[in-house]
Amino acid sequence: MVDRSFRLIFLGPPGAGKGTISAMAAERLGIPHISTGDMFRAAVKSSTPLGLEIKEILARGGLVPDALTIALVKERLAQPDTVRGFILDGFPRTVPQAEALEELGGIDAAVDFEVSDELVVFRLTGRRICGSCGAIYHVANKPPQQEDICDRCGGRLTIRNDDRPETVHARLAAYHAETEPLKSWYGARGLLLTIDGAPDAETVYRSFTVRLEHFLAER
Repeated sequence: MVDRSFRLIFLGPPGAGKGTISAMAAERLGIPHISTGDMFRAAVKSSTPLGLEIKEILARGGLVPDALTIALVKERLAQPDTVRGFILDGFPRTVPQAEALEELGGIDAAVDFEVSDELVVFRLTGRRICGSCGAIYHVANKPPQQEDICDRCGGRLTIRNDDRPETVHARLAAYHAETEPLKSWYGARGLLLTIDGAPDAETVYRSFTVRLEHFLAER
C-alpha cells in the first residue's frame, strides 16, 4: 500500500473476524489495533465498580453506554502511537458514537465485514479459550488434540460467557438494532467499504488490502 496514515474502523457482527483481521492489518501497516472489547475485558478483570458494571452488561449481551465508551476511546486515541493512524475494532457501535468519533478527527474508511448470522453462531458457540495462556480453539475448525485441554500449555479450555448460545443471539440482536445502521450512515458519507468476511482470514485480508488501496486512491 501507499505510504500514508490509515484511520480505519472495522464494522461487522460479532464473530465476523474483525479481531483477527485487525491484528494482521495492525502488524503489517504499523498502526495500533484498538479493541474496545479488550478495553472492556481489562476493566472487568480489574474488578473495580466500573469493571463489575461492565461485566454485568456484557454477560447479558448488552452494549456498554455510549458516554463511557466514548471517554475510553478518546483517551486511547490521544496516545502517541496513533499518529500514523489506527484500527478501531468494536467502536463505534452506535450513531452517537460515530458522531463523537467525527469530532475526534474522523476516519478514512469504515470497513464492513459481512457474515451471515448462521456463520456467526457457528463460529462463536464453537470457540474455546485456554484459561491459562489464552490460546483459542474451535471444536470444528481448530480442535485441540485432547478434548478441552490446551495443546500449548495443558490448561483447561473454557467457553467465554459471551460465546454461549443465548448470549450470542442477544449480541446479534443488539448488533442488528444498534450497530448495523452505521452501514447506511457511513455509506451516505462515501466512507463505507464492504468485504466478504466468510472465507478464511488470509483470503479476507488479501481482499481487504487490495480493495482498501483502490478505495483510498479514488477518494
